[in-house]
Amino acid sequence: MAGSVLLLAVILSACSSRPNKVGEMKIEKTREQLPVLVTDSVTTLISDSGITRYRIEAARWLMYDKTEPPYQEFPNGIYLEQFDEELNVQASLKADYAHYNETAELWTLRGNVHALNLEGEQFDTQELKWDQQTHRVYSDSSIHITREKSIIEGVGFESNEQMTKYTILHPTGIFPVDDEE
Repeated sequence: MAGSVLLLAVILSACSSRPNKVGEMKIEKTREQLPVLVTDSVTTLISDSGITRYRIEAARWLMYDKTEPPYQEFPNGIYLEQFDEELNVQASLKADYAHYNETAELWTLRGNVHALNLEGEQFDTQELKWDQQTHRVYSDSSIHITREKSIIEGVGFESNEQMTKYTILHPTGIFPVDDEE
């Protein structure tokens, strides 16, 4: 009899109008707000004409194809390496967060952005944008560039995609000058 009373109590509590904890959770996101792809611990290689050119690593990669505009997000950071034909690292890029707007073909990198160009120059900033349509890299944030024999600092930065021809918009600091140049 005690077992029947216990079973009846369980059934009645399950049928009550009071929602349980699981029933209280509502998913209020629409398909447009949900990623079509969620990938964790990604390492991918990109090749051109059969030669490996890039390696991308990301802790999490999200793709949103139904948003306007569609975008990809790397909420836990991204790391990219560019290789030469012998697979030596020529350039690299690292950031705590990355966002790629697929329509505008615009990358936005934020938080501890570190880039190493083909000439061995190290660029450090808190935000960097790469516009693939205009082939331009730029930032409105402070920039710190470590070169072989000097350090350049400033606020605001524009460059070509390879980050080899650049302009500091508001330079600060002391700059060494070579008398021969």
